Amino acid sequence: MSNNDIIVSLDIGTSKVRAIIGEVVNGTINIIGVGSAESEGIRKGAIVDIDQTVHSIRSAIDHAERMVGIQISEVYVGISGNHISLQSSHGVVAVSNDDREIGEEDIDRVIQAARVIALPPEREIVGVVPKQYLVDGQEGINDPRGMIGVRLEVEATIITGAKTGIHNLMRVVEKSELKVAGLILMSLASGNLALSKDEKTVGTVLVDIGAGATTIAVFDEGNLVATSTIQIGGEFISNDISIGLHTQLEIAEKIKLKYGCASVEDSAPDQVFKVTRMGSNVEKEFSQVDLANIVEPRVEEIFQLIRAEVHRLGFGNLAGGYVLTGGTVCIPGILAIAQSELSTSVRIAVPDFIGVRDPSYTSGVGIIQFVSKYMKNRNTGITKKLVAKTTKKSSDSQKPGWVDRVKNFFSEFI
Repeated sequence: MSNNDIIVSLDIGTSKVRAIIGEVVNGTINIIGVGSAESEGIRKGAIVDIDQTVHSIRSAIDHAERMVGIQISEVYVGISGNHISLQSSHGVVAVSNDDREIGEEDIDRVIQAARVIALPPEREIVGVVPKQYLVDGQEGINDPRGMIGVRLEVEATIITGAKTGIHNLMRVVEKSELKVAGLILMSLASGNLALSKDEKTVGTVLVDIGAGATTIAVFDEGNLVATSTIQIGGEFISNDISIGLHTQLEIAEKIKLKYGCASVEDSAPDQVFKVTRMGSNVEKEFSQVDLANIVEPRVEEIFQLIRAEVHRLGFGNLAGGYVLTGGTVCIPGILAIAQSELSTSVRIAVPDFIGVRDPSYTSGVGIIQFVSKYMKNRNTGITKKLVAKTTKKSSDSQKPGWVDRVKNFFSEFI
């Protein structure tokens, strides 16, 4: 990597589309621009209207561009959803150099070998995550470059997704006049940012509670070992408020953000607000306790479903407990409910960067950190080009076919 690079992440969520601009200076990340827009055309984490989604992406990108004064042309896009699955693979190659020193080319070839797996026609490889390398049978190697050996092996996790979901995601980004520099699994990126090395080693469940869906990612022995998506999130809480207070969903969402409390015990009876009732202009007064009586049962149900899903995946008693992130966990009192329902240690992860200290930014910032670390570790002439290209407000010429070569290269190593 050069001393000063720009990386742009795009997190397309059910309630918000977020574009985050990160500047990498001598290996240190600074968040220099953030753009967000109301998400239209997304339901439960899936694209249901391409044109509306394109409009939301452009709004978020324009917002970020105005903040920093640059023109964004390439982004790293977060991908998630219940169509994502993981499977183990093994690759093996002979070391090609005459002096038997393992180089970048050998690592590239062994990753390619791990990609050779049987896949149904409707599925596609999103990325390959090396778990460990083996040199002449010696296990537990994280980076074999510079080692001497004859036989190089890799044990890897292959991330696959439905072609329909992948292509629709790439299509909305490209229709937004942006190039996809790479697709990054959001669970992997969030875990890279939110979890410590020890948490990933002893076993921890990362739970991202968004508006339309909740993504569960299980890390154990340092690697992502399972992922799952539950189609329930913060939108369900807003729906309950809308029904309980007989008001419009838009008003219910604002009330949730301003007065919401997930625990009746922690709510304040003297904090009151007025709500315009649906079908009339009559306003009725409610207290935060009234609101908490609606919110608490739904929050309890969300954590009961999370616990059941983690047990179904076979990781019910991990030593690291649970780490929560996502916009919904900002509701006051939610941590107490989570600790009660999950019966283990629970904490909320917040990115430690100025301007994005909010759980809803974990995925977007995680993508930037993931790309930065990946590029730092693989400092070759090709990966230097992987930085999301940005220009001052003048146009930037590019060689034909360059984007396709970069996209193909990068997808092999995420």
